[in-house]
Amino acid sequence: MPAQAYAGKECVCQLRRGICDQSCVQGMLDTPFYIACLRLTGRRCVVVGGGEIGLEKVEGLLACDGAVTLIAPDAVGELQEYAREGSISWEQRSYAGASDLDRAFMVIAATNDTDVNIAVYDDAERRAMLVNVVDVPPLCNFILPAIVRTGPLAIAISTAGASPALAKRIKREIEGQFGEPYARLAVLLNDVRGWAKATLPTYQDRKEFFEGIVNSEPDPIELLRGDPARAEPASGPCAS
Repeated sequence: MPAQAYAGKECVCQLRRGICDQSCVQGMLDTPFYIACLRLTGRRCVVVGGGEIGLEKVEGLLACDGAVTLIAPDAVGELQEYAREGSISWEQRSYAGASDLDRAFMVIAATNDTDVNIAVYDDAERRAMLVNVVDVPPLCNFILPAIVRTGPLAIAISTAGASPALAKRIKREIEGQFGEPYARLAVLLNDVRGWAKATLPTYQDRKEFFEGIVNSEPDPIELLRGDPARAEPASGPCAS
């Protein structure tokens, strides 16, 4: 939700203004975010809240092999099924405090209870943990970008919380431009990394080798799309 959408509504952040005056988000768009890709395999990730938004966050974590613990007294059917099949651990109760975050790498709060969200944020911050309270930018020390994911290829789009709607539009456009051929090329390039490291003596040699493949003619992307004609560079008097 864009930050300006809160103006005049009930405060949902730790400042407890009563009615939101947007003081918590002043300067938010001036904050430089450090963009990183996190390895979650086997790491404990806690999601507080068992509704549709909680489901979305759980599925995102499972897609990255996170070890997900759901804390919620109730959960939508899909989350219950994940628990039954053993894909997640479901603690069927309300959030009980900082001890719920023991050994956790990150926590995402997706509840509609402001007091719970603030408690989760405060407890996580005191432990220097990664914490995200969905749709409440001031209760986050990291934000979740829109992701285009095809095989090993992942492209993140962020508007620094200003407009998720705009991020979704950009995502749709990128999905149409960078798809399966790019993911296939990434796999092929990964397959020759071992050979390159063993054969080419310097970083610069390897850099030039891989850039030569990616930027070669014919265009490897068009070849992988099965369109050799488009892969060939233009030539002749009409070329530009």
